[in-house]
Amino acid sequence: MAKSKNKGASFISVPSQIITTMSSTSLESLLAFPPPKKPPTFNPSSFVKAPALWFSLLFFFALFGMLRLGFFLKLDLGTSCTISDSQNTFSSNGYVNSSLDKGLSNGEFWKQPNGLVLRPCLGFTEEYRRETGTIMKDKNKYLMVVVSGGMNQQRNQIVDAVVIARILGASLVVPILQINLVWGDESEFSDIFDMEHFKRTLAEDVHVVSSLPSTHLMSRPVEEKMNSLNVSPRWIRSHYHKKLSREGVLLLRGLDSRLSKDLPPDLQKLRCKVAFHALRFAHSVLELGNKIAERMRSKGPYIALHLRMEKDVWVRTGCLPGLSREFDEVVHQERKLRPELLTAKSNMSYHERKLAGLCPLNAMEVTRLLKALGAPRDARIYWAGGEPLGGKQALLPLIQEFPHFYNKGDLALPGELDPFAKKASLMAAIDYIVSENSDVFMPSHGGNMGRAIQGHRAYAGHKKCITPNKRQILPYLMNHSLPEAEFNRIIRDLHHDLLGEPELRTSKPGRDVTKYPFPDCMCNKSSTQSEWPKES
Repeated sequence: MAKSKNKGASFISVPSQIITTMSSTSLESLLAFPPPKKPPTFNPSSFVKAPALWFSLLFFFALFGMLRLGFFLKLDLGTSCTISDSQNTFSSNGYVNSSLDKGLSNGEFWKQPNGLVLRPCLGFTEEYRRETGTIMKDKNKYLMVVVSGGMNQQRNQIVDAVVIARILGASLVVPILQINLVWGDESEFSDIFDMEHFKRTLAEDVHVVSSLPSTHLMSRPVEEKMNSLNVSPRWIRSHYHKKLSREGVLLLRGLDSRLSKDLPPDLQKLRCKVAFHALRFAHSVLELGNKIAERMRSKGPYIALHLRMEKDVWVRTGCLPGLSREFDEVVHQERKLRPELLTAKSNMSYHERKLAGLCPLNAMEVTRLLKALGAPRDARIYWAGGEPLGGKQALLPLIQEFPHFYNKGDLALPGELDPFAKKASLMAAIDYIVSENSDVFMPSHGGNMGRAIQGHRAYAGHKKCITPNKRQILPYLMNHSLPEAEFNRIIRDLHHDLLGEPELRTSKPGRDVTKYPFPDCMCNKSSTQSEWPKES
């Protein structure tokens, strides 16, 4: 294979022997045909009656045709048989028209990132293990925590609750899940998670109990709300250790994102152990989630999309769905009636938030992004999330472009979802399981679930996870005059390093180890320091 110096084209050179053979064979055949000794006299009657002459003429014309074919074949192969990248033509949806290139494009989309042979690596230090013995003997201090928010927000707080219990040397009472006022979900810890597995997995780290022992039932717990941000282990000990030792029971609220993301190595590993090993979903939830994942996979690979298009999301983020003026007005009025729901910066306009990448992508934007990244039209897509504002109308761009578009309601058998129907946390857990098991995952907005699954997929070997670069792609999404092929090229370039490749948590301060588990909780497969946590 020879390559042209021109970067825009690559050439396939054909050996000259092939061309010579083809040409010379035809010439030799012509020369081998013996010419008549005398030119024949034309006689119409004899011409009609001479079949040999007919065959001779037919043979001559056939031979002449072969010579012409050989000449053009030689010309084509010798001078212009090239495959040029610059000559590939794009259809309106941005895919290469060539069937070969189409197959390559589709295969490229499902290709997994290079995980660098990394694996979970939770080898705790000897000092940590020595401290465990002391902590397990002390049964006089108990930490109680109340966790709030949706299921994934609660997961984050449970992870931090275990770490805080370890820092204080206290036994942890199974966390209390605050009733969610937005969804009215009254699920308890054991409804969502496998409580016995949680206890067993952490048996060498923290003593976990289902409830306060009888010796402490009459104790008056010290109730504290963590208002400070980015608190360190030293801060926790200085604020709570004396009170806990004196009263025996400490009740903490408001843990959400309060504990520092930069902790000593052993505590970072403990975070990973809780998030990726101890917090296993309850058997009934896990069973149904795995069944739905298998139904998605039964006909090939699938994409999981976490779509944040619910009414409360548009209200909280200060963004607009962009469906119609009617729906924008619904969001505006809800925000006006309940200003406390707005979690975004109140001094920014909707347009400013959008350009800053603070808004969820809508269905049209997700569709264009997936197409630009090479998602084939026949791709099977599982969409996770609650009912979008506007219902099916809000999802039309995705449904029209990707007809194999399902959610848990489409895939569950009659009656399978009934036990979970009024439990938003359990429904979210099912979405989590199906999304974590997908071949490709992409969230339309960051959020707790998107971050949790990104970390889980990284910990599982860096399975493909597309992180939309919203701030940079929005100007191109809003530029409708940009040719589709150029738009696709730009999008692919912007996401070249955002497809789930290993990314160092330590490259930026304040990153959560449960989203970026490398290098704190992962190491090279050949490393002698690697150690798998005990599973039960």
